[in-house]
Amino acid sequence: MKKNINLLMVSVLLLMAGCSEFIEPSIENRSIDILAPANKLETNSYQQTFWWNPMADALFYRLQIVSPKFDSVSKMVLDTLIKTEKFVYTMDPGKYEWRVRGENGSSASNYSTRSLEIFPSSLKEQSVQLTVPSSGLYFSKPDVRYEWLKLFGAKVYRLQVDNNNFLDENNMTLNITTDNLGFLQTLSKEGTYQFRVRAENSVENSKWSTVRSLIYDVTGPERVLLNTPSNKQAVSRPVRLTWSRLADAERYEISVYQSDEQTPYSKSYPLIVTSTEHVFDAGNVGETVAWRVRAFDKAGNAGAYSEIRTFTIQ
Repeated sequence: MKKNINLLMVSVLLLMAGCSEFIEPSIENRSIDILAPANKLETNSYQQTFWWNPMADALFYRLQIVSPKFDSVSKMVLDTLIKTEKFVYTMDPGKYEWRVRGENGSSASNYSTRSLEIFPSSLKEQSVQLTVPSSGLYFSKPDVRYEWLKLFGAKVYRLQVDNNNFLDENNMTLNITTDNLGFLQTLSKEGTYQFRVRAENSVENSKWSTVRSLIYDVTGPERVLLNTPSNKQAVSRPVRLTWSRLADAERYEISVYQSDEQTPYSKSYPLIVTSTEHVFDAGNVGETVAWRVRAFDKAGNAGAYSEIRTFTIQ
């Protein structure tokens, strides 16, 4: 009896130890350590970087900005969840309070609160904040939507798009003004493009935004070349299927079929992988299996299928 009780206690302790790996630590009594902006900052910069030290066990952060204060809110400016410890945002002149807390799936920390006052300033001292698209994105469709945040004092916004780094402003892909906070462009040819935005009014212009780039690509990768096993080879399980790497391929789709070369071998196929090999460990002795591979690039374009090869399990 005593032996059984001891075994039960050991089992319970092991179970508790195993469960502890899945228990999310509480962050309820912690507070965020804010780095910037400084508390009670007075500035004429409309674009502010909200920055704090990371909090252990926090999966994301809730940032809120109101005007003028949380105990007398006249305007909710921002309420967002972010995963990083830094957030850039452009605001109008005015008095603000802002706060941030850490959150995870089961708890939230205390808010840390700061105040901020932004004074009106010349438009030429400011810059437009781009929102979409992010820099370096690949597009396989020609329609691209550009968006940015409102900048106080602007009457219109000038959007420039180029594929030559703005070396010749008289010969750009796009150079337009709009009073909207976005513009939809249809690209006509593949390539790498740069884009930027500035605010304008009747007397002055803002600084240009940061320059972002995008890649328009509608051409799929080349045909994949299969390596091993050779066609109709007799092989033992597990079977290592390999192919040559393509320079512009981001991932590969491998399809494995039954002997009719059309029916997927199982629900596992087709399978997406990033390597240039796949281990097939199924089937019976004497069974014939077929396979082929195609590549996808960063824009999501699919290349042509490789040849279909078969192998027989021995």
